[in-house]
Amino acid sequence: MLLQRIQQQFIDSADLKYQCAQVLAPAVEAATGAVLACVTGGGKVLACGNGASSAAAQLFAAAFVGRFERERPELAALALSADATLVTAISTDFDARSIFSRQVRALGQAGDVLVVASYNGQGANLLAAVEAAHERDMVVVALTGGRGGVLAPALRDTDVHICVPSEHPARVHEVHQLVLNALCDGVDVQLLGLPDEPFTEPESLS
Repeated sequence: MLLQRIQQQFIDSADLKYQCAQVLAPAVEAATGAVLACVTGGGKVLACGNGASSAAAQLFAAAFVGRFERERPELAALALSADATLVTAISTDFDARSIFSRQVRALGQAGDVLVVASYNGQGANLLAAVEAAHERDMVVVALTGGRGGVLAPALRDTDVHICVPSEHPARVHEVHQLVLNALCDGVDVQLLGLPDEPFTEPESLS
């Protein structure tokens, strides 16, 4: 019984990803174009999310400042949940709704991109971050699930909405991570061209 349930987890994840390959690819392509225009134009990417989405935002920023799979110049990106002192200070001195929006208003500029991730599209702090990004004339790339929650109607025509057609939190998080990986790879391909050979682990990490 347990073995079958474990196998079903893999099957369900694969089925949803296969579905999303058809449904979400155009939106991921649009998001890649927005992020590429941002970083090549001297801008930066700010990323945020709650819980598991916060971890995904931090991994995404690390791949931009460091590397994804290939060596390339550093790209400007910052995860807004990474500084625990700043996040807790804002939530204490103001309120939890402001933990991302104050950072967006402080750091964001016209031409920058905000990447916001939420498995259900809810979260008052995420909505406030989107509103702050619009105040700064930033483009928003929103990763959500289900019907997009409160984030969906807050987005503008110039934003990109990548909505996973699932209500299952774990499945949505899995697809979000794949989307962010595809976004990183897409930017690298546009900057560096297609790789000459398959991915190999760098010597420093082997």
